Amino acid sequence: MFEGSPSSRADLKCGTLYAVSGEAQWIYYGQLTPDKRIGFFRRRDRVISAPEDILSASVMAVMSVGRPSITRALRSGAWVRLGRVDLVGALQDSSPIVQWPAGTLIVSVLDGEAEYKTRVEDQAIQNMEVAACWDAEADIPARLTADFGEEEAARTVGGPVWRERLVKERLARDFPDALWHRLPADWAPTNLN
Repeated sequence: MFEGSPSSRADLKCGTLYAVSGEAQWIYYGQLTPDKRIGFFRRRDRVISAPEDILSASVMAVMSVGRPSITRALRSGAWVRLGRVDLVGALQDSSPIVQWPAGTLIVSVLDGEAEYKTRVEDQAIQNMEVAACWDAEADIPARLTADFGEEEAARTVGGPVWRERLVKERLARDFPDALWHRLPADWAPTNLN
């Protein structure tokens, strides 16, 4: 969507603002946080907007994006660097993340220096990001569509705990004979009400 440059490199300094080519020709925006994650804004356009307009939108999601994949996305034209601007207030502090080991319902919540364990059904963590590293080109467009929430998301796009739970339930239902997709015996079905 954008003009790629074979010599582009990811700028990993706090405040760097990127435009991201999303699905259906939408452009999304993300800003690099102090902990090297990217906060994506609840805004999308058909043409790139001014930074002050972009930064006035609320934060939609904060996630880890593979640094080498950002360079690849810049070189291919899937992402474009808009410059470095002051970090928005909502991205000043780190967002909590959830570590969810395979085969268990006990998760670890990492919130700055604090860490605690809880069950995956805990309502307080449902909108927290599950620790993962997303690829700038292969994963981010579908993820931003899912987070924006106006079109139907791909069935296997996770992110926050509640959506990761839905993905696991769908995989267990679609592949009942696959041991690696079986849910633990004490799994509580996702209730989105």
